[in-house]
Amino acid sequence: MLVNLDNEVIFKKAFTDIAVFKAFVRDILGIEVEVEKIETEKKFEPKIGYVDFELDIFAETVDKRICIEIQRVEYDHHFDRFLHYFLMLIAEQQRSSKEYDIERTVYVIVVLTAPYKISEKNGKPILDEVLLLKLNPQTLQGAIRELYGHQFVCLNPNHPNSETPKQIRDWLDLIYQSIHSPERPVLNMQNEGIKKAMELISFENLTPDERTRAKNKEAAKIVLAKTEQHAKQERSFEMAQIMIENNEPNEKIMLYTGLTVEQIEQARKGKDQ
Repeated sequence: MLVNLDNEVIFKKAFTDIAVFKAFVRDILGIEVEVEKIETEKKFEPKIGYVDFELDIFAETVDKRICIEIQRVEYDHHFDRFLHYFLMLIAEQQRSSKEYDIERTVYVIVVLTAPYKISEKNGKPILDEVLLLKLNPQTLQGAIRELYGHQFVCLNPNHPNSETPKQIRDWLDLIYQSIHSPERPVLNMQNEGIKKAMELISFENLTPDERTRAKNKEAAKIVLAKTEQHAKQERSFEMAQIMIENNEPNEKIMLYTGLTVEQIEQARKGKDQ
């Protein structure tokens, strides 16, 4: 039985393993890397820009030419946050550079374990399994000039696409099935990286300390979800009270607040008391 990868403790156990990390990078980015140390909760001192950001999993290759960050997100964030991390890893190199040269190539991989809740500027929902951002200029005719190798990759297994390459599909299947089918996962055991990751996140292979910390993370997520739901409901009741004071009908209040007729009537009674 697998333990789900939307748990921070489990995700970091899997992807801070050097063999898993190298295989994941190879399959997602198409590059071979050599790393000696993988850091978690990576911060830069002094801060870069005005945001004190923290990287989930960070590593530099032995030759210091590539730095890779893997970010796990169990709930949806605006892409501005991801873009900020990506650009700050590039900007950070200017501290030690006498000129404007950016010696190290930056790769950021974001793994989302929940469906997107954001849309394009035209209102069209984003339902992509793999999104890529490369920082290379192009001509008016659309020809790309390969000046930089920096890449941002966003993976979301909740939006499957039949055209996703097999080596990427292996990891998306691992992430998705660890969450939704942990007892009977059907995965590519021929992929050595997948096989090693499965061993690491097998419930039987967790230490008592890892099980405790993973359980605490799950409990914290439940408390946070309940707190957010309570705050959301309070905002809905506040909006309903304003609409009631403006003599709006129940149908319109339901549309704007998401409250039921019973809840709206309850709010009306509270107003009259």
